[in-house]
Amino acid sequence: MLLTYVDESYTDRWYWIGALLVPDTVAIPLSTALDEVILDAAKTYGVAADSELHGYDLFQGRAPWAGLPPRARIAVYNAALKTIGAHEVAIILRGVDRHGLTRRYTAPKPAHEVVLSHLLERVDGYATMREELVLVIADEVDNPATHRSDLSRYRVDGTGGYRSRRLTRIVDTLHFAPSHASRLVQAVDLVTFLFRRMASGTAADPREVATNERLWSWVEPRRYHSWCWSPTAHQMHEGPA
Repeated sequence: MLLTYVDESYTDRWYWIGALLVPDTVAIPLSTALDEVILDAAKTYGVAADSELHGYDLFQGRAPWAGLPPRARIAVYNAALKTIGAHEVAIILRGVDRHGLTRRYTAPKPAHEVVLSHLLERVDGYATMREELVLVIADEVDNPATHRSDLSRYRVDGTGGYRSRRLTRIVDTLHFAPSHASRLVQAVDLVTFLFRRMASGTAADPREVATNERLWSWVEPRRYHSWCWSPTAHQMHEGPA
């Protein structure tokens, strides 16, 4: 069984959703190792032992990370990504250009619905290749019933679009969990937030670009697939990035 943790990260233009696919035998060791990252941070920097690993908060110095200098926050982010990359997981990331959606379609589907369908296609394909089943656990979102209904439709009718796929490897329904209660939801948040910043070109300072690339290097070997759909561009195929 692949426990697949899902979270989104977005700007006004770019909408990304990431998936962290964790074999069931890896879930507890990885969660425990991330607990150790926080315990080390608590000893070193004085943060609470139950602090949440959240990409935005770590980058901006918010919530439990307020008052910590950038070097300390980067060190915690680095330790967490190093921990994730040291475990046998797979990463899938999908995005869309929201501006392109509104230019191409008079009544576009919500970006979350579009990207989640593309992500689940790839998750299902990966699970098929591995001959595994998948249980999807996502960070809490608005309208969870709508997303569960969409999954039921994808099982019967396929996901639609030019790569339409009937999802056969995802068991049960979509499960939603608060990020503060799950280190593995936090893990996919860290991965998705950083990748979105890199892919969207958010960082303007060359020093931040270099730092982001150094952080990402820990999990890059675990990236199975990533792609951003630009609805108004002539994309002939989906590449590895």
